[in-house]
Amino acid sequence: MLRVGLIGCGFMGTMHANCYKNMEGVTLAAVADIRKDKAEEIAAGTDAVIYAEGMDMIQNAELDIIDICLPTYLHAEHALAAMDKVKYLFIEKPVALTMEEGDKLLKKQEETGCQVQIGQVIRFWDEYVALRDIVKSGKYGKVVNANFRRISPTPGWGWQDWLRTPKLSGGAAQDLHIHDVDFVLSLFGEPKSVYSVKNSIGEGNSYVNTLMQYEGFPVTVEGTWGLPASHPFSATFRVVFEEAVVENDGKLVLYTDEGVEDIVLEKMELVSVGGTQGNISDLGAYYKELCCFVGKAIKGEAVEEAALSAGVSSLKFLLGKELAFEA
Repeated sequence: MLRVGLIGCGFMGTMHANCYKNMEGVTLAAVADIRKDKAEEIAAGTDAVIYAEGMDMIQNAELDIIDICLPTYLHAEHALAAMDKVKYLFIEKPVALTMEEGDKLLKKQEETGCQVQIGQVIRFWDEYVALRDIVKSGKYGKVVNANFRRISPTPGWGWQDWLRTPKLSGGAAQDLHIHDVDFVLSLFGEPKSVYSVKNSIGEGNSYVNTLMQYEGFPVTVEGTWGLPASHPFSATFRVVFEEAVVENDGKLVLYTDEGVEDIVLEKMELVSVGGTQGNISDLGAYYKELCCFVGKAIKGEAVEEAALSAGVSSLKFLLGKELAFEA
C-alpha cells in the first residue's frame, strides 16, 4: 500500500483526496494545509496525519507519493523539496509560475530521478480522449480546422483570491488557457507558427485568443474567465475533418453527409464529496489521471502521460509565444 501525502486542501485538494479514497493500492497518509479545518475535512475517514505546513510534511512524513495542490506560486518550492524525498510526485497545473521555475524542476528531476506527472486533466477527459482516438485513427481523413473554447466567470473560489492576482496565478492564460494549449500540443505537436493575444480588461488577463498554424490546417483556442457570474462555465471544441465534423458542446456529436450521430461515452459514477465551488461535478477525469499516475508508482515505471517535461514545454510555449496588448 503506497502512502500519499497531499499538500493543499482547497477545491482541487478535495477532488484529489476523494479520488485517493476511491482507489486501491494507495492510502491517504498525510495532509497539509495552514487551514486546520480544511485539512480535517479531507482527512475525515482516514488515518492521515495532519500537518500545518507543507514543508513540515515533506520533511517529516514517511511517504511514497506527494501530491501538490497548492496555489501556482507555491508549486516550485514545494516540488523541489518533495523531489528529494519521494520517487513519485504529482503537481497540479500549471506546473510552475515561470519558465525559470520550470527549468529548476527539470534540473532537479535529472538529479533525483523523481517521476513527476502534471495535472493537465483534459488529456484524461472522456470527450478529449475520444477526439484523440478519432484524430489518430484517420477514419475521417485529415484535420481541416479545429477550435477549442474554455470560458468561465471570474473565479471566486481561490484562497485569499490568489487566482485573480496575476503575479500569483499567471492569470487566465496560465490557469485556464493552458488546458487547451497543452491538449493541442499533445495532439498535434508544435505548430509552424503561433499568434496569441490577451485582453487585460478585468482581472488577470481575462481574455486570451491563440491561433496555431499547422501544416494544412489552423487551430484556434479561446479562453476567458472574465464573464459575469451568471454565465455558466463551458468547455467546447469543434474539429473539422475532410469527411466529418466532431463537435463537443454539452454532448459529443459526429456530423457526416449521412447524418448526425451522438458519440456515446461511458461515464464513471464517482461523485465528489465536499467542495462546493468551481465547475466540477464528478471525479471521472481526475480519478483517471490519478489512477494513471498511481499505476506507474505501483509498478515502479516512468510517468509517460502529462510528464514533467511536457508540462514545462506547455508552460514555455504559452509564456514564450504570447504577444500581449492592452485593450
